[in-house]
Amino acid sequence: MNIQMVDLRSQYLKIKDEVDEAVLNCIDSAAFINGPSVNEFVSDLARYIDCRHVIPCANGTDALQIAMMALGLQQGDEIIVPAFTYVATAEVIALLGLVPVLVDVHPGTFMLDVNDVTAKITDRTKAIVPVHLFGQCADMESLISLAKAHQLFIIEDTAQAIGATYTFSDGYRGKAGVMGDIGCTSFFPSKNLGCFGDGGAIFTSNDEYARRIKMIANHGQERKYYHDVVGINSRLDTLQAAVLRVKLQHLDRYAISRNEAAAFYDNALSVLEEEMIIPQRVSNSTHVFHQYTLKVKNGKRDQLKEYLQKNGIPTMIYYPLPLHFQKAYQSDNYQPGSFPVAEVLCTEVLSLPMHTEMSEQELNFIVSNIKQFYSK
Repeated sequence: MNIQMVDLRSQYLKIKDEVDEAVLNCIDSAAFINGPSVNEFVSDLARYIDCRHVIPCANGTDALQIAMMALGLQQGDEIIVPAFTYVATAEVIALLGLVPVLVDVHPGTFMLDVNDVTAKITDRTKAIVPVHLFGQCADMESLISLAKAHQLFIIEDTAQAIGATYTFSDGYRGKAGVMGDIGCTSFFPSKNLGCFGDGGAIFTSNDEYARRIKMIANHGQERKYYHDVVGINSRLDTLQAAVLRVKLQHLDRYAISRNEAAAFYDNALSVLEEEMIIPQRVSNSTHVFHQYTLKVKNGKRDQLKEYLQKNGIPTMIYYPLPLHFQKAYQSDNYQPGSFPVAEVLCTEVLSLPMHTEMSEQELNFIVSNIKQFYSK
């Protein structure tokens, strides 16, 4: 079978007429930069996530960088990030001359361990970056309480969890990316809401932050040719906005499809509890399953991956190294054993194919091969 980690072609074919019409209208108008589709998509997304301001940009890494620039952080300020995450989260911190302070993660959810966050706060700490990893929200209630107590910013990295909803103890429900001071997301094609190239966005309900973010993303200008701050050039082009506007209308349906595939995996793989641990769900967040990530026990992760590959089933390891093992981020402050949970996760995690168009036949094939591996 032709199994894909993410089957973007099949997804496109289901909405082909809508996408083609949107793209052709954009081409016909020749408004390739800041065309009508950009503002229309931004307005639609702001309504969907219930956020006052959505500012589009070129990619998710730019979104993180612009957010930190907009908060006026200074060189040497410390920013808390998980040790188990994609490098972009720490990369922009280092590029801006800030100090990434790594924190271990929860062994079940793979997201920031609040106790370790508390232990790492110093007088130089200025912000916390919770990463809503694999499709559900981090412990935002605890993190927001902690940030308020220490007067810290929260910058949410919601590149993998757009559309997920978090419920606070008082019953308030917030979408991923709009609970902190600023939220950042990516529209990379394989994301739950992905375009046909690169794209990203920044979320905030703070008017002043929004004003600064817009300036920084547009060469530091509010008025053309008058540059008040140092900025960058980062924008979402009209063609990508046109695609995203169509796909946003299907995002909830996509989440349902992903959850159905995840439930199939859960039911079928639960019998292998001695060999693997299925993804943990937190009780106060929905899960949109950007990835379906197992923890493979007994040191068999790499053998299982190789076996599945030989049988035509792709898998991915997100992530093979924690940040403090990456050459670019090695530090005398961190040694092997500094983040034991993250270090173990990097030897255990394995993500199975997960996308919106998975058939029962494909899921059965994947699960059957996993069971065959353990029956040898």
